[in-house]
Amino acid sequence: MPSVNLPQFPILGGCQCGRIRYSLKAAPVVFYLCHCTECQKQSSSAFGESVKVRREDIEIDGEPGEYRTVADSGNAKRCEFCPKCGTRLFHGRWPEAETFNLKGGTLDDAAWLVPAGHIWTRSKQAFYAIGPGEIVYPADPDYAVLTAKWREMIGLPITSSPPR
Repeated sequence: MPSVNLPQFPILGGCQCGRIRYSLKAAPVVFYLCHCTECQKQSSSAFGESVKVRREDIEIDGEPGEYRTVADSGNAKRCEFCPKCGTRLFHGRWPEAETFNLKGGTLDDAAWLVPAGHIWTRSKQAFYAIGPGEIVYPADPDYAVLTAKWREMIGLPITSSPPR
């Protein structure tokens, strides 16, 4: 099983133009790759990098723009981006949510990230090969399983249920 060498927190990230910056003060809840068509479109790539973080662990400097869409799951999705350069920064940052996803590519240094698994692989690009033994979900995942693997990868005890 791959392990993750966590960086010293806080770590920084933001949009391409620098108008919106953030500071992540603690390890993410989980990191996974999403192969849904929505993530492919927003990233202009084969997948999106979803870094689930606790709201209390991040400070955001700047005011993102927002749009709402419907994910492949049929669930409403709140997406936030820089209104100047268009960089997609977050999704799922609903006012009542304890956690939300930041886009891994917006971290100033993302070299330490290793995904716990892959979700929505039924729409995966044919050229992208998922390694043997990796966790794969054709559609909606079991986030508890992904979170448990991530915790193991970063050297933390496995808890019974992940934060929502």
